[in-house]
Amino acid sequence: MISIIMPFRNESCFLYKTIDSIRQQSYSNWELIAVDDNSTDDSLSIVREYAKSDDRIKVFKNEGVGIIPALQTGYSKIRGRFVTRMDADDLMLPYKLEQLRNTIIAFENPKCVAVGKVRYFKSDGSEIGNGFSAYEKWLNSITEQGENFKEIYKECPIPSPSWMMRKDTFDAIGAFDGELYPEDYELAFRMYKNKITPIATPDVVHLWRDYPERTSRTHIHYLDNSFFKLKVSQFLSIDYAYDRELILVGAGKKGKKVAKELLNSNVSFSWLSNNSKKIGHFIYGMKIKDSESFDCTHAQVIVAVSSPSELEQIKKSEISSTIYYYFC
Repeated sequence: MISIIMPFRNESCFLYKTIDSIRQQSYSNWELIAVDDNSTDDSLSIVREYAKSDDRIKVFKNEGVGIIPALQTGYSKIRGRFVTRMDADDLMLPYKLEQLRNTIIAFENPKCVAVGKVRYFKSDGSEIGNGFSAYEKWLNSITEQGENFKEIYKECPIPSPSWMMRKDTFDAIGAFDGELYPEDYELAFRMYKNKITPIATPDVVHLWRDYPERTSRTHIHYLDNSFFKLKVSQFLSIDYAYDRELILVGAGKKGKKVAKELLNSNVSFSWLSNNSKKIGHFIYGMKIKDSESFDCTHAQVIVAVSSPSELEQIKKSEISSTIYYYFC
């Protein structure tokens, strides 16, 4: 059995199509654990009505408040051998569960996560923005290559509703016990830390809905500051090498966010830039140095720049003995 955990809150306008897309799956041995996170609209009654006619659908009330407690509540109720997650405003393509499950079974090592490719769409049928289009392209590219963790400090590399794992493997990495937001990104870091192998489905399996009220657009937990705070804390926990000099490249908006988190963590580093207007000046009490004249050999380098051309130039000039982490 596949256990699908789906938190929902005030999703009445989307739930019919979402649940119908689950019920129309080519693989039928599943259970939907739907967890109401204190809805104030008709969402709960809609899901309960589905549960009356389909005993694979179970409905529970969140034992806390927010998506992490909702996921934990749902996970405590599952009975399946495989576990996955669903967003209440998205759509599954008909073969999603079958492809994710078959991908896991075909892989001999149980320490794996099946990752499905995604496609964004808008409720009104209009074109998605350039930012989401670029994110979709990047996600599907790294998924196809099985390199989801290669650029993990750039963005969340595992789409939250488009993965599946064996339950025992998921338990071994802490399941939904994380307490940090963004919760999907924190889970991806735990997969990375525990050396879980990502394997891709052959096709796009999930349709990701974009609309102005989407939680990832509006909730404080998913703002840029939360992402940079998580990135830096996970870097220090997983990849930071105390025997190498740490260098931060970039003194713009992204660089400042990384610098602030490093300073808050009392971590020593050198701060570089190729912007002549910033070289020699002080930011947060630190002097910005010239990146072109600084020796980065045998260092760890965090790159946090916004300019695509500057980023490309840094990648071309990488030093073989230096380890680079791209936070952009």
